[in-house]
Amino acid sequence: MITINVARDFTRYPSGRYKSKGDTSGEAFRERFLEEPLREGKSLSVELDGTIGYGSSFLEEAFGGLIRSLRMTSSDLRDRLNLVTLDPILLEEVNGYIDDAGKVLR
Repeated sequence: MITINVARDFTRYPSGRYKSKGDTSGEAFRERFLEEPLREGKSLSVELDGTIGYGSSFLEEAFGGLIRSLRMTSSDLRDRLNLVTLDPILLEEVNGYIDDAGKVLR
């Protein structure tokens, strides 16, 4: 399993949805850290703690965007993605974006 710590490996200041709005966007994070390993069939552990916080657009694009870009079901993504945080509300929010994107994909 590959471990990615957002604050250490990407930025402590995640912001925005699209790369056109900056290098710390959800799209940039997804493309740089998440898509390739998942395409290769690997599992990921993503550590979310340590940033100054997350906007909904960042989280939806990074994690909901995986469903759209890789054409995965939410259950397939959950089988290969371990989200690590001490904040249960953050975990619930990310899982909600994954579920919502999976419903649209059907």
